[in-house]
Amino acid sequence: MVQAGEVSGGIHFHHAKAEIEHPVARRPRQLPADISTFINRAKEMRLMDKLAAEQLGRPNAGAVHVITGMAGVGKTALAIRQAHRLAPRFPDGQLYINLRGYDPGIPINALVALSRFLVELGVPVAAVPGDTDTAAATYRSLVADRAILIVLDNAASVAQVRPLIPGGANCVTLITSRNQLSSLTIHEGARRITIGTLTERDSVTLLRKTTAGYRTEDPPHKVAELARLCARLPLALRIAAERAVSHPHTSIDELIEGLRGESSLWDMLSVGDEGEEESVEPVFSWSYRALSADSARLFRLLGVHPSYDLSINSIAALSETPVRRTRQLLDSLVAAHMIEQIVPGRYEVHDLLRAYALDKANVDETPGSREKALVRVLDWHLHTAGAARERLTPAYGHVPLEDHGGEITPQLFADYDSAADWAEAEDANLPALVAAAVKAGLDGHAWRLALLAANARAPSAPATTWPAVGLAGVAAARRTGDRMGEADLYRALGYAHVELNQLDESLVNHGKSVELYRTLNDPEGLAESLNALGVANMRWRKLAVAARCFQEAKEIVDRGGSLDWQNLLVVNIASVHLEAGRLDEARRGMEQSLRFNRAVGNTRDIGHALRQLSAIHLDQGAAATALRLAKEAVDLALDLRNHMVEGYWLLAVADAHTALGQFDDALTAYQRSAALHRRLGDRGREARAWHGTGVIYQLLGRTEEAADFHRTAAKTQHELGHAWYEAIARDSLATALADRNPAQSLDQLRSAHELLRAFDDPRARALRDTVEAKLREIHDPR
Repeated sequence: MVQAGEVSGGIHFHHAKAEIEHPVARRPRQLPADISTFINRAKEMRLMDKLAAEQLGRPNAGAVHVITGMAGVGKTALAIRQAHRLAPRFPDGQLYINLRGYDPGIPINALVALSRFLVELGVPVAAVPGDTDTAAATYRSLVADRAILIVLDNAASVAQVRPLIPGGANCVTLITSRNQLSSLTIHEGARRITIGTLTERDSVTLLRKTTAGYRTEDPPHKVAELARLCARLPLALRIAAERAVSHPHTSIDELIEGLRGESSLWDMLSVGDEGEEESVEPVFSWSYRALSADSARLFRLLGVHPSYDLSINSIAALSETPVRRTRQLLDSLVAAHMIEQIVPGRYEVHDLLRAYALDKANVDETPGSREKALVRVLDWHLHTAGAARERLTPAYGHVPLEDHGGEITPQLFADYDSAADWAEAEDANLPALVAAAVKAGLDGHAWRLALLAANARAPSAPATTWPAVGLAGVAAARRTGDRMGEADLYRALGYAHVELNQLDESLVNHGKSVELYRTLNDPEGLAESLNALGVANMRWRKLAVAARCFQEAKEIVDRGGSLDWQNLLVVNIASVHLEAGRLDEARRGMEQSLRFNRAVGNTRDIGHALRQLSAIHLDQGAAATALRLAKEAVDLALDLRNHMVEGYWLLAVADAHTALGQFDDALTAYQRSAALHRRLGDRGREARAWHGTGVIYQLLGRTEEAADFHRTAAKTQHELGHAWYEAIARDSLATALADRNPAQSLDQLRSAHELLRAFDDPRARALRDTVEAKLREIHDPR
């Protein structure tokens, strides 16, 4: 981090050869609680200790262990016990994720897992890269020199875990899987630890330990028989032990007979190889039959719930039960080890138990009751997301929802922060909800959920997984014949692709949205989509196209649109004027927008107007005013918990500091902006931050370092096709090279001049004139 007063003392940003500044160091502590009734596995733990000692410290490789075995055998318990044993050796933290590779729903992919890890390591949620490769590179950089323990639980494939394995020599990665993941052994040097069922002695010990203090001493041979009926699998043994504890006056003979009856029934129903779950099916059935009727109904309906982790309010909607009664029933299921409470108010179900719950729902619930339960939980998410949108983006993004008929009680939000908290908690569940709606043929729910996943997205949530959700929503809207929904989703896809720096895709999707709304003759939708297309063109600095889009949209909303939209078009048209260098027109529009948004309390649009006014004042020579306005904008970004706009608005702060000669503060702002944009995947704005850094080094007389920064900025902008910013970077590179390498400097000026031919606005003409003057000076020193 650059500190005040250090500029003359040799600051170095090794931008091309090392990673950007790490975020504020955080030491994650994500390990789940250890299992108090864990039994033995000493041999396996000694082996892992030995292998870790052999592997740790090798160049570019830490220790990777794959714990494999059948379902319910205790892989997760062993990994967590070993992780707790090793934790003191990893002072930089422990990361854990359940990849849900065998869940009946959608497994967690590598990008989602990386996003969660990066957040825990200190990366702002909104600044997580939008693609797996960039996210993995950022992750490896953050842990490269740190001693971190990583637990990747329930992996189904190598693709899920390979990007999550760090390259640092001081990390240990524990992976659990029912598959052997042989490719990791070959390419990553992973060591495999295969575990089987417990010995009879250990099984009896587990049962004794769990029931201690609750039952009188049961005969050892009877306890051993109970263990055998549980297939000596820890998951089944714990459920059986809990059954014995909750019925302390039931003799062990009765418990055995009940379980033996379930086993016999299962033997009669099973045909051939039914998979690993057959070993625990009798225990599940035995425990399920002991539940009260209400608890059993709730349990089987949980198999219908599409989410990964389930909120109590959504479960209440699923079962059409009041929240207070739902909590009582959930407590009974937690006590029976049929579900697990992960945090207050949120629950999850082991993948085997979820599959069993779904099987019971298919048998004990009618198709109609299953569908009604799914519709209720989807309605609950729809209407709750709609309530969150009212707090997060009240002026924009409305989604038409059908009346839920009073069958659910949506969650309401008192303020912006509570809505943002809910949206962040539910973000990972939305793809599964949309997929479940599509699978059930509930296309109306599917496309509306997909659209709300965009419009009610938490301000700090990455857009990484949304495009796939959006495409599923488009297909669903098309199947229902809802062309407006389809058009809205194309517009949302366009915005997502801008956020992910995929500008060609953005233009395509916005174009589809505009054409659909023209066909539908819907002026309001057309205006919104024209505005979105204009925003995308602004990112490419296609100012004439952007201006036409904004002007057409403004003419539409002026004939009857909302004041919010009228104001938005004013500020976007003013932004075109600013980019073009028409400062008086830009200032009038921005000041009008600022007055309006202060009056209605639209925080984000206030910040945008302040940021643009800062740039205008800077162009007009009022750097102190520019700095004050830019800092006010950044403070609002922090209030919004939105690091995407923070990174962008920090560029204005840095530019103003530079103009005032406050180079240390400018470098700090540029560096943070670059770091945020790197992790956002916005390489264009990251390059603008490096260009600004190069300007400062040039002003300090450190021309070689300035040239490095400008060269990197020019290369990046060239790769992205941002001709305008490439021209600016090459012009500055020419200045940095002028004394040391005049020939290269001349080449850079010629390249900049050629690039500027594509632009014909006042700002572009002024820059082209400047470049032409430099060329004339080189050819004629007089």
